[in-house]
Amino acid sequence: MIQAHAVRLFTERGYDTTTVNDVAVAAGVSAMTVYRHFPTKEDLVLADQHGRLVGERLAATSPAQPLVRRICGALVDATATLTDGDPATRQHLLARLRLMISTPALRARHLDNHYALQEAIVDALGAADPEAAFRVRAAAGACLAAMHTALVRWAEEDGKTSLPDLIAQAQAAAFGDHAVEGGAT
Repeated sequence: MIQAHAVRLFTERGYDTTTVNDVAVAAGVSAMTVYRHFPTKEDLVLADQHGRLVGERLAATSPAQPLVRRICGALVDATATLTDGDPATRQHLLARLRLMISTPALRARHLDNHYALQEAIVDALGAADPEAAFRVRAAAGACLAAMHTALVRWAEEDGKTSLPDLIAQAQAAAFGDHAVEGGAT
């Protein structure tokens, strides 16, 4: 609820001109409550459950599959969970993404989230030794870069195209059709 009010205010008034106190008033809570749930102003836009969802999807994949296919599939599946349900949730995600793209402070912070998601992928795949972790980080970084391209296009198209489909297309463009489920092997 707090995040929904924040995104609405940031969209209506602008990110830089809206304060955490403005968000607290709109949500009917104290500023301290906002900070308890969202330690920084940027978290009001960027905090989500994507890392947890990707980790769950990765845990369900077969270790026999190629690494890139496992990661790409988990990213597509997790995104489908976020976007294929409630239209309001989809619109909220689209509004958050637009803010992230248009606000320099959020674009910079997005890199931190990108790194955190990359580490969540390493953890989910149990890459304990340095060489395995290096391979997973490299594959995850490449998959996340392709996903970012799809996210930007989705925002530019006003969410008209299926986001999971765009991510799968971006992954296939980067790694070939074999990188996504149902692609050529």
